[in-house]
Amino acid sequence: MSDTYAKLVGAPGPAQQLAKKLGLPRPARLRRTDPTSVDRPLTPGPVLVLSDAASTADADTVAEGLLAWDLDVHRDVRLPDHARWGAVVLVLTELPHPAALSAPAMQLGSVLRSLAPGARVVALSRRAPGPDTTTAPAVAAARAGVDGFVRSVAKELRNGATANGVVLADDVDVRAPSVRGALRFFLSARSAFVDGQLLPVVSGAGSEPADWARPLAGVVAVVTGAARGIGAEVVRVLARDGAHVLGVDVPAAGESLTSVMNEVHGVALQLDITAEDAAAHILDVARSRYGHLDVVVHNAGILRDKLLANMSAEKFDDLTAVNVTAPLRMNETFARPGVLGSPSTAPRIISLASTSGIAGNRGQTNYANAKAGLIGMTRALAGSLTDAGGTVNAVAPGFIETEMTASVPPVPRQVMRWASSLQQGGRPVDVAEAITFLASPQAGGIDGQVLRVCGQLQTGQ
Repeated sequence: MSDTYAKLVGAPGPAQQLAKKLGLPRPARLRRTDPTSVDRPLTPGPVLVLSDAASTADADTVAEGLLAWDLDVHRDVRLPDHARWGAVVLVLTELPHPAALSAPAMQLGSVLRSLAPGARVVALSRRAPGPDTTTAPAVAAARAGVDGFVRSVAKELRNGATANGVVLADDVDVRAPSVRGALRFFLSARSAFVDGQLLPVVSGAGSEPADWARPLAGVVAVVTGAARGIGAEVVRVLARDGAHVLGVDVPAAGESLTSVMNEVHGVALQLDITAEDAAAHILDVARSRYGHLDVVVHNAGILRDKLLANMSAEKFDDLTAVNVTAPLRMNETFARPGVLGSPSTAPRIISLASTSGIAGNRGQTNYANAKAGLIGMTRALAGSLTDAGGTVNAVAPGFIETEMTASVPPVPRQVMRWASSLQQGGRPVDVAEAITFLASPQAGGIDGQVLRVCGQLQTGQ
């Protein structure tokens, strides 16, 4: 859907000048990939690698890995002639004390005005310990402090730049496939609407693809709710990255579904996912056509918004049946050992949650219940596919420009756009890119996590 305001203030002219004079938001054009082809450089300029003193060895290793991607990598804040920094990577994996962040933080601050439009700031740090730990309090404070630091930096960036973090478990090396995979995702245009997020890497599992442009070659995926909106874009991006895709939707959406699946040479499957045998039917079709099924994307969902005082049991129950009961039932089949995956492909289950399920939303008690339920399901299933190298994760979109959100009245819709650090709504492709990343082999060490695609909403985490 079109954001008319963003178009007006984004182009030189009276509207832009008026917005500047009144101090109104002026959303930047975000650096995105094309849903059908990856044809842009990984970063829009050279990459600066910074670290605290204790993390220097890991920083050297990270810099070497970036060089292997043919990036122009620097360890000195002096900017190359006629250039602007395309990315800054902060390596803070051995940070011993909150005070040790001061030096790299000041170095980062000195280059923020020299970032290119759409630049990326990415921090690598260690996971803060839980209540039962022997970690020294100073180390625990330092690790937790990185979280607040990264989220705050994200709120200060301009011109479509973002800041995110990769959080490593104690036994995960910076060279692990999922650390490099997450770093590459955050550096790339694929993460355009992911901002202020810290993504945990819980193990060293996973593998780097032979071809970063087609990491899903040979993978077979199914997407529910594939006829339009986010689901259709997930289909396109999965196919772009090399996957064979089955698209599922209700018979009433058959024409749209067929059009989307023909576009990617995939398989259209008209099916009600609330049916008892939905998972078995999907599995039979995938195996008969391709021999196996590897990736399940639970995207199908409906809205039945009403204030709770005006909510009927029918609206509450209908939404619950589609949005959370159906994925729960299907996972009774898909999450069983040996059902998903093949000798050369690892299983993945990815659910579409929502920031409404994290922070709540007025008029969406039923929807928030279902989406929070999907997050609970995801966390409960973490580890269930580990023996096969598999993962279970979720993606939580914020305000995304779709036909569904176009029905929101103009003023509330504009307010929701401005409620993020990027001051605009996301696009379906932004959600699709995150889902496709989590489906990839380089995300094998990310399990039981929820990745928000919300432009850093001011609500929730």
